[in-house]
Amino acid sequence: MNNTTEQQHQIAERVARGLKRRYRAERRFRLYGILSIAFGLLAVLVLFTDIISKGAGAFRQTYVQLTLQYDADVLGISDINDERQLALADYQGVINQALYERFPQYSSRKDKRELKKVISNGEGYEIRDRLVANPSLLNQSETLWLVTDDDVDTYYKSIGDDDGAFTGRVSETIQSVVGELIDSGDIDLRLNVNFFTRGDSREPEQAGIWGAAVGSFFTLLITLALSFPIGVAAAIYLEEFAPRNRWTDIIEVNINNLAAVPSIIFGLLGLAIFINFFGIPRSVPIVGGLVLTLMTLPTIIISSRAAIKAVPPSIREAAIGIGASPMQVVMHHVLPLAMPGMLTGAIIGMAQALGETAPLLMIGMVAFIVDIPSGPASPATVLPVQIFLWADSPERAFVEKTSAAIMVLLTFLIIMNASAVWLRKRLERRW
Repeated sequence: MNNTTEQQHQIAERVARGLKRRYRAERRFRLYGILSIAFGLLAVLVLFTDIISKGAGAFRQTYVQLTLQYDADVLGISDINDERQLALADYQGVINQALYERFPQYSSRKDKRELKKVISNGEGYEIRDRLVANPSLLNQSETLWLVTDDDVDTYYKSIGDDDGAFTGRVSETIQSVVGELIDSGDIDLRLNVNFFTRGDSREPEQAGIWGAAVGSFFTLLITLALSFPIGVAAAIYLEEFAPRNRWTDIIEVNINNLAAVPSIIFGLLGLAIFINFFGIPRSVPIVGGLVLTLMTLPTIIISSRAAIKAVPPSIREAAIGIGASPMQVVMHHVLPLAMPGMLTGAIIGMAQALGETAPLLMIGMVAFIVDIPSGPASPATVLPVQIFLWADSPERAFVEKTSAAIMVLLTFLIIMNASAVWLRKRLERRW
């Protein structure tokens, strides 16, 4: 009896020790999970902090206030109605003359060369547009806020930093000019309108994301118009009408495999078929949309099939029981109930397409595009490729542009993914 009691006591102790080890292991596992999540969140926080700290400055631009004299002699215009004279006039000379008059103490040839570097070279086109829109300005004066050169912008933004102002390529003359402008209140940081309204440019202060944003819009529009109906139709056929045989099994396996194919392979496929075989021009949203359609089709087909499978069989049986044909069952009952899941998959596929770069590089959408695309057939680039181009630029000011463009792209991606989650929560039905 004593032996039995002792054995039971030993067994109970072993069980208790085993339970303690199991509980410790469970606590360690939960701790490892919490630490992993915390590390991931910390990495994301560091990434976002770095991007925001570098890119926040791009949303503000340094402007200088100058009084311009639209002197006909300086412009070289004798007839304001002559379009050729208006096109070839020396608008930059008007800006330079205003700088010379504003800072007469810098009269040497070297100082005048430095003064010319204060205002962006692209502002001459702004002066031209103003004179074309209002010819009565000829031989009149006007006070304007003009965009500075990127070196001046970088220097002015860095004044007051703990590490000291970044002089870079800014000469002592320009530093003195900026100091005088600060004292007189004729220099200021304002909203960088160019960043949101213009296309790419060799000059960082004139470069914007609008051209790439419009190119992304046209590209995604074509992708959605092709991939969603084709993907939904393929999913309906495979789930509702296709016979279960070797051929459909091969198709299903290939669809699943295509979802894992590197995106650059689709770029090579688009280059070989759409450009080399069909002769579609490079760097246009049409060919970009076709390539991204091939890439997103597997995602949309797989998500659409999952949404169709989630519809209870009783819905089909009830519809058939009241005399509906197989097509009526699908179109009137299955498809409306599966549509929320299909839309969610389509939005996720579009978000994936929006962030793709590699396949578009293969079809030439890496071209330097200044003009805003007017349609799907116009030369264009897209936001990820624009980020790639700016990141490769040696200009220091493009670092801000790159980070700011990443912030804009991430905003679009977050909105699209949040929309997918909201649609799923809002429209899905539970049985």
